[in-house]
Amino acid sequence: MLRIGAAGPVIPRGFLGLSSEVWAIRSFAGTDPNALNPAFLQLVRNLAPGGRPVIRLGGDSTDWTWWPVPHTRTPPGIKYTLTPLWVQLAKAFVKATHARLILGVDLEANSRRLATVEAHQMVSGLGASSIEALEIGNEPELYSHFGWYHTPSGHQVPGRPPDYNLTDFESEFSSYAHAMPRVSLAGPSSGAPTWISQLGQFLAQEPKVRIATVHAYPLKHCSASSHVTVGQLLANSSSDGLAAQLAPVAAVAHQHHVPLRIDELGSVTCGGQPGVSDTYATALWSLDTLFALARAGVDGVNVHTPPRSTNQMFTVSQVNGTWQVYVHPNYYGLLMFAQATPPGSRLLRVSGSAAGGVSTWATRGTDGKTRVVVINKSTSSSRPVTVKAPAGATTATMQLMRAPSVTAKTGITIGGQGFGAQTSTGELAGTAQIPTLKQVRHAYGFKLPPASAALVTISR
Repeated sequence: MLRIGAAGPVIPRGFLGLSSEVWAIRSFAGTDPNALNPAFLQLVRNLAPGGRPVIRLGGDSTDWTWWPVPHTRTPPGIKYTLTPLWVQLAKAFVKATHARLILGVDLEANSRRLATVEAHQMVSGLGASSIEALEIGNEPELYSHFGWYHTPSGHQVPGRPPDYNLTDFESEFSSYAHAMPRVSLAGPSSGAPTWISQLGQFLAQEPKVRIATVHAYPLKHCSASSHVTVGQLLANSSSDGLAAQLAPVAAVAHQHHVPLRIDELGSVTCGGQPGVSDTYATALWSLDTLFALARAGVDGVNVHTPPRSTNQMFTVSQVNGTWQVYVHPNYYGLLMFAQATPPGSRLLRVSGSAAGGVSTWATRGTDGKTRVVVINKSTSSSRPVTVKAPAGATTATMQLMRAPSVTAKTGITIGGQGFGAQTSTGELAGTAQIPTLKQVRHAYGFKLPPASAALVTISR
């Protein structure tokens, strides 16, 4: 029997957000600031009900983007140019969703002047109140390993020399930081364990950094020889294990009086692997992992959704003037997490026995309701679940997240509702199926199907 225990920390407001490329706002929201994609806007709002979502626009495109500087030739590694229209789109998006943005600023171009112009144009155009932080560079540990651009003959030219290291980055970051507008800065935006392990050194050197940012993916798929499986994604090492690795990193950030934000989280690196990171398995993984990261002391998470990649969560189209969005499976896990953690919710301790392959989490909201999430990651067996009723419990309801199979890409529902093949509203549709659980001997019992998750809401 599962027992709900003492209350723990409050899950920070804005904990759950999205991350994408600098240019992705055009792909998801459209190109008309006065007529943004309403379905996408609602999908963003769903993840921060009653709050302000934190959205990151950065990723690889951070170092491929610039704001044109008069009398300056476009740097060879630039692939995207910021314009007044981009500012108008971002500003309209912020207004419609009440979001705050983490914005990437190009470091790899190795020009403080270019970075300064870009940052000031972003801040002056959007307003400082819309910006959570400016993040200088993206995964600088890779600058010396991958080509920033290719010559006409096809020669790969890296952004930094082979001996580029954390000390070099810190020196560059400090120089750029002094030239940035008066807003919070974020960094080091690294995904390398060796760099992340030295976060304390970076924060000690960079007092202007107000948000520590790192990246995390449990599974690697960056070469033709690498291969990952659904089983690996659903293993505890990809959720609890990942959180355990990041718990000491969060502690270091807190020692330096700054929050830790995993501002790029995904299931599989390098855009993902078909058959794994585009399946329902990611919904079970993300739901479990978000809770594990919150318990580990992480202050915020941005789940990465780069357009036109296997990791994307939204495929957007416009037909006869109507926006349509195919919502990919991973989003359902994020949505159930948001439903289980309304603003001000505290994590609760859960004790007692649970069957193998089952994860359990609980929160208590400011509305006095206890919400229990039980995740069955077994793909073949149902699991019996019994939850002891908290003192004063009166009624309990249950919503199931399920799909035709763990590798399904469609047919996913929460409480019997889903987004269908496409949505034009961004809201769940269909007949809700939220049964009331009967209390028997001061407990609630039910059977959890294979590869499913239950959200039990207990009122007093």
